[in-house]
Amino acid sequence: MAPQWIARAVTSAVLALAVTGCGAAGGGTERSGHGTKTVTVFAASSLSGALEEARSAFAKAHPSLKIRLNMGGSSTLVAQLRNGAPADLFASADETTMDKAVDAGLTDGSVRLFAGNTLSLLVQKGNPQKISGLRDLNREGLTVSLCGPQVPAGRYARQALRSAGVPVPRGGEELDVKQVASRVTLGEADVGIVYTTDAKAVAGKADEVAIAEDHNVVAHYPASVLKTGDNAAGAKVFLDFLLSLEGRQILKKHGFREPR
Repeated sequence: MAPQWIARAVTSAVLALAVTGCGAAGGGTERSGHGTKTVTVFAASSLSGALEEARSAFAKAHPSLKIRLNMGGSSTLVAQLRNGAPADLFASADETTMDKAVDAGLTDGSVRLFAGNTLSLLVQKGNPQKISGLRDLNREGLTVSLCGPQVPAGRYARQALRSAGVPVPRGGEELDVKQVASRVTLGEADVGIVYTTDAKAVAGKADEVAIAEDHNVVAHYPASVLKTGDNAAGAKVFLDFLLSLEGRQILKKHGFREPR
C-alpha cells in the first residue's frame, strides 16, 4: 500500500489540474464576459493571503486582466507544470524548486526574487505544552506536524532542526504549509513548523513561538513568467506589480520580508 502522503500528492495534483483546466479552451488567454484576459498564476500556498489581496489591488489598475490563482506546495506545482498544466506565472517558496522549472525549459525570461520569509513554531492556543523552541520538539508525547521533505517548508524545517541539533520528529508529512497550520489550529497536532507569515495568518486561532535566529532559515521566493501558458505579457505585468511599491507593501503587510 502506498504511503499516505503519496496518495494525497496524487489527489492534490489531479484536483489542481482540474482547476487549471476548467473554463474556455485557450487556458491563460481565456476571456470573461467583459473581454478580460486571464493570467493563471501557480504559487506557493504560503502566498495565499498576500496574493489574494494583491489580485484585488491589481484589478483596480488593470481591469482588462483577471488573475486566476492556483495555490499549492511548490514541489506539487512544478510537477503539474512539467506534466503539461497550463500557467503563465510560477511563484515558488524556494529557489531549488524554481531551478527545476528552469531546467525543464518551462520559464520564459529571467527569474526574479520578490519576497522573503522565515520560520516559526505554531502551537495550540495558549501553548498548553509550554513549547519555547526547537529543542522542545524532541520531547516525548508531542504530536509534531511538518511538511514533507520534498516541500520547501519541509526542507527548511529540517535544516533548522539540524542546526539546533534536534532529530526530525515523527509526524505527518504534509503536502503544503497550510495543512500544517490547519492541523495545529484544529487541535490535531501540538506544534508545527510553518512560515512566519502563516503564523501571522492564523493569529487568534493558534499561537506563534519564535525560532532563535541562529537556527532559523531565510526563505527566498522567486517568480518567473512561463512558456506553458499563452498570456506571458499579462504575467509580466502582474509580476511587475508584485515588485512595485504597492505590491511590496501588500507582501510586507502579510509578514513577508524584502527580497535579498
